[in-house]
Amino acid sequence: MSKPVTFDSNTPFLSVKQVAEYLQLNEKKVYSLANEGHIPATKVTGKWMFPRELIDRWMLDSSHSGLLKDRLIIAGSDDPLLYRVVNNYAAQMGSHALVSYSPTGTGIGLKLLQSQRIDVCGMHWGPTAESRMRHPALLQQHTQYKNWVLIRAFQREQGLIVSPKLLQLSESPDAFFDTQYRWAMRQKGSGAQRFLLEILSHYHKTTDLLNCEVEANSEREAAAAIAMDMADIAPGARSVATEFGLGFISLGWESFDLALPRNIWFRHLFQEFINELKSLPSQQMAEALTGYDLTSCGELVWGDD
Repeated sequence: MSKPVTFDSNTPFLSVKQVAEYLQLNEKKVYSLANEGHIPATKVTGKWMFPRELIDRWMLDSSHSGLLKDRLIIAGSDDPLLYRVVNNYAAQMGSHALVSYSPTGTGIGLKLLQSQRIDVCGMHWGPTAESRMRHPALLQQHTQYKNWVLIRAFQREQGLIVSPKLLQLSESPDAFFDTQYRWAMRQKGSGAQRFLLEILSHYHKTTDLLNCEVEANSEREAAAAIAMDMADIAPGARSVATEFGLGFISLGWESFDLALPRNIWFRHLFQEFINELKSLPSQQMAEALTGYDLTSCGELVWGDD
């Protein structure tokens, strides 16, 4: 008989053997869960280590079909309507639930969702006509994707946010590729950065040709840079331009979707959040910000297997 594995109750990280004994599983199953991204784990010099606190939370959440029903943490793509709806919903919940929103960009948001550090990831990755192909393809780059669904939040108008004085010169993107115009560049992995790369590709250009003086980690940060005369132009949504009183060059519409695990999709807190997004006050706010279509809000667009 093998000797039982022992560890201090305050040990912050557990080994595969310790987790196997702690959860009463065989080591092969623990390795499988870790490799598939189903259990909180990290690799240190090729060796799996498991944060004990997250293991405890993972067990509680799994065994009770989502014990953390009083928490809804949203990250991913930036959007002013989503920001306002989250704030309103959080105010309604008061101290009964934690509802928060951290705009990180699509790429980082999906990594946070993969590591189970957030509950929902907002994402946009190209024009509306291609979203039902592009969004699932992006999710499928992550090992947890089979457990995820995509819920439509809204469609929004996408283009270029510009200093108002620039609109007097032209409304064609290629007019602003000259180095005299200062661009606010978005971080790698953001939907807005992907959008800009596609615009540049259409005109056979690259970001190396642009005068990029600012890197913004959100659309609203990029718009603020323009409003503060630190930049002249940036990729973004019409609603962001409206919010900051800036000019806008429309280049089409895109779908803004919410990626989340199936068990969170069924949680009361998320369903009520979608109802808040569909509500009359939210629709009125969308009209005030301009550039939104909430017709398909709440629709399951992918993951119904």
